[in-house]
Amino acid sequence: MSVSPAPVSPAVGSAPTQADLLDFVRRTAADTELIASLPLDPDGRTWLRLEGPGGSEAWLIGWPPGTGTGWHDHADSIGAFLTASGVLREYSLAARLPTDGWKNLELTEDVDRERRLPVGEGRSFGRHHVHEVLNESPEEHAISVHAYYPPLPRIRRYSRTGQVLRLEQVERPEDWQ
Repeated sequence: MSVSPAPVSPAVGSAPTQADLLDFVRRTAADTELIASLPLDPDGRTWLRLEGPGGSEAWLIGWPPGTGTGWHDHADSIGAFLTASGVLREYSLAARLPTDGWKNLELTEDVDRERRLPVGEGRSFGRHHVHEVLNESPEEHAISVHAYYPPLPRIRRYSRTGQVLRLEQVERPEDWQ
């Protein structure tokens, strides 16, 4: 298996920025040998941990047809992701949510955003970015590269009914072991 591209190092002692993370996922997605090395499962997502820039957490993720993440955020981490193979769709909220202390939140009508992300397309995002990512293809796998800084301290999972967002679960790294 090839190694992911050497990360562009942020200035000594500084954390990677959203731009650094986006640059990393872009360069990593261009490594066709690495992308082809990811084992794909027809029934569930697969992933491979990568070395991200400046102490960031990075992942190569395989998405079978019809799979997605559900609504979630990455708490206090900034991040970036890019489609390396196939097409992904991101639904997100253009709203700053309260960070803690709520279970149900009524969203205004104008907060929904949607992005189609074919090969080579991606995005970076700030802290508390709420979204869901889907492979809506009925037939083709998709592969993407993701990076987060600081490494994910928690992921909050939500359900959504109409304009009501409900906090369902808070996951921490120990839950993923």
